[in-house]
Amino acid sequence: MAEFFSDIPDILFEGRDSKNPLSFKHYEADAMVEGRSMREHLRFACAFWHTMRNDLSDPFGAGTAIMPWDDGTSSDQNTERRINAFFEFLDKMGIDHYCFHDRDVAPAGASIDETNRNLDRVVGILERRQDQHGKKLLWGTACLFDHPRYVHGAATSASIDVFAHAGGQVRRAIDATHHLGGSGYVFWGGREGYSSLINTDMPRERENLARFLDMAVDYRRRIGFEGRFYIEPKPKEPTSHQYDFDVATCLDFLREFDLVEEFMLNIETNHATLASHSMEHELRSAAAAGVLGSIDANMGHPHLGWDTDHFPTDLVLATQIMRVVLEQGGLGEGGLNFDAKRRRGSFEPVDLFHAHIAGMDTFARGLKIAAAIRSDRRLDDAIQSRYASWDSPLGDSIRSGQCTLEDLEKHAIEVGEPAIESGREEMLEAMFNDFLR
Repeated sequence: MAEFFSDIPDILFEGRDSKNPLSFKHYEADAMVEGRSMREHLRFACAFWHTMRNDLSDPFGAGTAIMPWDDGTSSDQNTERRINAFFEFLDKMGIDHYCFHDRDVAPAGASIDETNRNLDRVVGILERRQDQHGKKLLWGTACLFDHPRYVHGAATSASIDVFAHAGGQVRRAIDATHHLGGSGYVFWGGREGYSSLINTDMPRERENLARFLDMAVDYRRRIGFEGRFYIEPKPKEPTSHQYDFDVATCLDFLREFDLVEEFMLNIETNHATLASHSMEHELRSAAAAGVLGSIDANMGHPHLGWDTDHFPTDLVLATQIMRVVLEQGGLGEGGLNFDAKRRRGSFEPVDLFHAHIAGMDTFARGLKIAAAIRSDRRLDDAIQSRYASWDSPLGDSIRSGQCTLEDLEKHAIEVGEPAIESGREEMLEAMFNDFLR
């Protein structure tokens, strides 16, 4: 089998003093943090679409990426060549998991039958490569946004025929994920929204989306797929509004249509940014509701208002993320998937390694810092102390639903004007920064 990265060695841990750019300075897979290895905590995954298929084109210019594994055709030989290069990359990076869209790994054919045959063939190749290389599928998904038929959405399309096409495609993508032993399946509604309400029946579209997801749940049960179902929030782009806008919107939708027991969320940093939230806000919102399942590890650019999918290199961000993950006891069957792409000027194959090294080292540092913060406890104790008044008989009465407005008025009269204490925000921010050294 041909090697596509023969001039690049396996990426190994050399420690923070190493000057070798093709080494890990902080990610030591078997190093223990809070009783588990970094490998177990982080569960890194590589995105097939960005790593093997993204040519680094943008709205203003053609692709720049040098990809010797891809001749640009949809031939069987080229499809398999991309997969072989991908697993070689996973081996050299020491990444255990991967994710894919159905159309990224297998080309569409001239008919539904031909398209399904293409996918079945590729699933066979992926299964063999997984066994040979000891890799696992973190999650799969269906590309319901690229084909022209999905111009007005898929499960929310005004056309029932398009809805039917989407259902068949999702069925086959779930089959592929199930066959490959995937830990989960993601629903990302790239065009499940609207550009304008002038031509949109929003209640109907939301109801149709709910029925679509309900059918998928039914199918999962019938075939015995035990992996998690995830919804990935995103507020906009390419539509002006998507029905999975953010964590709170997704939770409202799932509760309204009695689906909340069937889905968890796969949360992406860049999507949180587009929703005008911090990633920490989105993660804590999901964790509080018990639906934080997996994470797309990337970041946006603060000056650009679209989904730029930068590799995550922000240490503060990584630490905030890992604090939430550690607090909820890990991601379970989820993981940290690098849904991220190199910058257009980083077009050589070796830049794939530099980008993933940067992301993995950043999260390894974030993990260690988050564990140190938890061990120190000063930040946690400060929050607990700030809300100490709620750990009282009155607080118990309010939480249990026994308290009345009359009870509150009586208490207010007894205590008089409340004593308000400082939130110490700047002190705590400085304390957090001390851990980053």
